[in-house]
Amino acid sequence: MGETLLISNVTIADSENASIFGDIYIEDGKIKEVSASIKREADNQLDATGKDWIIVPGFIDIHIHGSSGFDAMDATPQALDGLASALPREGTTSFLATTMTQSDEAISATLHNASLFNAGKKQAEMLGVHLEGPFISPKRAGAQPIEHIQLPSTSLFKKWQELSGNRIKIVTVAPEMDNALAFIEEVSEDGVIASLGHTDATSEVVRKAVKAGASHVTHLYNQMSPFHHREPGAIGAAFSEDFLTVELIVDLIHSHPKSIELAFRQKNASRIILITDAIRAKGLAPGSYDLGGQDVEVSHIDARLHDGTLAGSILTMETAVKNMKAVTNCTLSELVAMTSANAAAQLELSNKGKIELGRDADITIIDKDWNVQMTICRGTIVYKKEDI
Repeated sequence: MGETLLISNVTIADSENASIFGDIYIEDGKIKEVSASIKREADNQLDATGKDWIIVPGFIDIHIHGSSGFDAMDATPQALDGLASALPREGTTSFLATTMTQSDEAISATLHNASLFNAGKKQAEMLGVHLEGPFISPKRAGAQPIEHIQLPSTSLFKKWQELSGNRIKIVTVAPEMDNALAFIEEVSEDGVIASLGHTDATSEVVRKAVKAGASHVTHLYNQMSPFHHREPGAIGAAFSEDFLTVELIVDLIHSHPKSIELAFRQKNASRIILITDAIRAKGLAPGSYDLGGQDVEVSHIDARLHDGTLAGSILTMETAVKNMKAVTNCTLSELVAMTSANAAAQLELSNKGKIELGRDADITIIDKDWNVQMTICRGTIVYKKEDI
């Protein structure tokens, strides 16, 4: 029998079921029992009486470049180790290391590095890679270096996928680019999520991309063709194509609160995934930092290139969910869906995203104001707020 943990007298939430008040028993990194009262001995016991704690599935960030001085594109074991170690502080228990548009050599090195990384017991788990670029539109590059943009190439993607050890789970692509629809069809058939992003596509092209197999939208609103009443663009298509799941950066900078509210009303909680799109400057003091060889000026609230272009974010998942709650007044179950369950479903993970028997004990404990109190990664308490 492995290490055991019993948490008692706590509210246990889920994305579908009504919350229950009771106990949860964890053994060898898995959820073994959830009920109103558990009579078992455990190696570690936490009694939440009087604490107003809520247990939710650990946050899953499927679009994050870096944090705390580390970036996936550093292509070093230390970078992924540092990123995986930093994320539990914000309630994140698993993530996709996200690349950016760079040279073939730089991306290849990053993916090879990712193929070798396995998180330790006291880290967030790297579930794979989100390949953001280089198959994007130069018209909607944002902070992605235009000189490294390429047309979608299945042969290049297959090479990269092999280098990654088949760990690329999402690839962002602009569907209007030459060969993009065939590319989307092929990668989708191979089980990779084709995500529409950094795109100047018309709504009709997006519709064709969905028919080809696209199922996801990279950071809705940002760097995509806008809505117009005579041409709905990629944004309008993201709303009208029910099958598409959309990412949202809810830092109240990348998108206006009313735009976030609109997305919530149109897509509802079942088709939204909160992400951070964070860069290495997250958690660090304001100053100048590197993003893909570009200088980024970071303030207390955002990160921008010298021309004012937003360059990722310094958002935490903890802040993202607080903002989402404040803007939409969504329910606890809806927040669970948008922070964990939807990402797990999109990635077809049967072991994540729910507080359910047999699933990984990836757990975030929050208070009634969504402040992270404790983070448990695969049954191990990794982060604990200082004052508890």
